[in-house]
Amino acid sequence: MIKKIIVFVIVPVALLCVLFLVFRRNTAPDPAEKRTRLSLGRLESAITATGTVKPRNRLEVKPPISGRIEQILVQEGAVVKTGDVLAFMSSTDRAALLDAAYLQGEDSRRKWEDAYKPIPLLAPIDGDVIVKAVNPGQVVTAADAVVVLSDRLIVQAQVDETDIGRVQTGQRASITLDAYPETVVRATVEHVYYESKVVSNVTVYYVDLIPDEIPQVFRSGMSADVRIISDLRENVLLVPSEYIDRQDGSSFVTVFRAGETKPQKQEILTGISDEENTEVLGGLEAGDVVIRKSLSLASRKVKGTSSPFVPSRPRAAR
Repeated sequence: MIKKIIVFVIVPVALLCVLFLVFRRNTAPDPAEKRTRLSLGRLESAITATGTVKPRNRLEVKPPISGRIEQILVQEGAVVKTGDVLAFMSSTDRAALLDAAYLQGEDSRRKWEDAYKPIPLLAPIDGDVIVKAVNPGQVVTAADAVVVLSDRLIVQAQVDETDIGRVQTGQRASITLDAYPETVVRATVEHVYYESKVVSNVTVYYVDLIPDEIPQVFRSGMSADVRIISDLRENVLLVPSEYIDRQDGSSFVTVFRAGETKPQKQEILTGISDEENTEVLGGLEAGDVVIRKSLSLASRKVKGTSSPFVPSRPRAAR
């Protein structure tokens, strides 16, 4: 009687439990599996580079002759117009004459100051004073810069030779200062240099970028990160780049379409890409679901065994 109960009750129940566990294991989603539904979006292909804030035109205002600086009328950061007086100086002869007159009394000095006027140093361009190189009373020569002017600040980027072919004037860019990462400045590519430079054993080309606006924190010599938009696409089909498998120059994804019972491997034609997404030109449609599977513990098999929990034995030496 007991044997009949075991055969007709317990054995079928055990078989049902085994079938249930097998079915559950086969149908349960892999915890390492990721799915995403494709949609249309905006995609930017960008080139990243490092750069430095610098004057676009750096002009040193030097005296026409040797002499002594009598008065400086501007400070660093001042905005000047063409023709503004930046400083007054005396020639070597006038300085010597005024010093001798000073010893004779104030009246004598005033007389010679009225008769022998100082030399004004004028601003040759509109711009900002970025350097005040001397102080009143300092003796200078015709080779010494008294004031340094800049018409405006720009960012000069160093673009790798492998990317320079994608950079053109007029492209939009963004600038982030290393010292102020919260400040993002929009800019435009103004000039691409044709002569290369070797920086840290890397061949680079300089690219000038003009900021739309100059923030107050901008200072000549600051380091910056530059992102130049080389291509921009609107309303294109996007797939996360991590979902794409590349084999022998072709691109594939695993796609699960409506009405199908299991995922299928699909070859796709790709376009531009950024750090996260890739443009799909063919092989997929909006609404398709793509799957990315990674190697999980449950799917690993140790070579030579049928279970991942059975340790492998070392091979005998031949």
